[in-house]
Amino acid sequence: MSQKTQTKRIRILVSKLGLDGHDRGALVLCRAFRDAGMEVIYSGLFATPDRIAQIAEDEDVNVIALSLLNGAHLTLFPRVVKALREKGISDVLVIGGGVIPHDDKQALEKAGVLGNFGPGTPLPTIIDFIQSNLTKTRKS
Repeated sequence: MSQKTQTKRIRILVSKLGLDGHDRGALVLCRAFRDAGMEVIYSGLFATPDRIAQIAEDEDVNVIALSLLNGAHLTLFPRVVKALREKGISDVLVIGGGVIPHDDKQALEKAGVLGNFGPGTPLPTIIDFIQSNLTKTRKS
């Protein structure tokens, strides 16, 4: 395949925020994204919103997948978006996942966090969502 016809691989940061130490689901996502042909960066546990924004800038990611199971999603997810904006980063797709009540999803979307997938969401659904929504923010 020639260099001109190759497409740039999606670079995705999978992040575990705050004091949530349960990363099994995030690790499953890392493998699924890798198997789908994406370049995966994993933040490790206990990342802060500022740290996530710094990793996103340093690694030049296209997507940030936020994972949180402890109920702090309405606080921490919007802080990540704010930290990105403070760095002048506006072309990254931010998606959320974890234990997110249906009633909180609209507030998260308004804050700039899309998807907001719950436990049991089929992996192809998340991958398809990323691929179809990335075109709205993708760097050339």
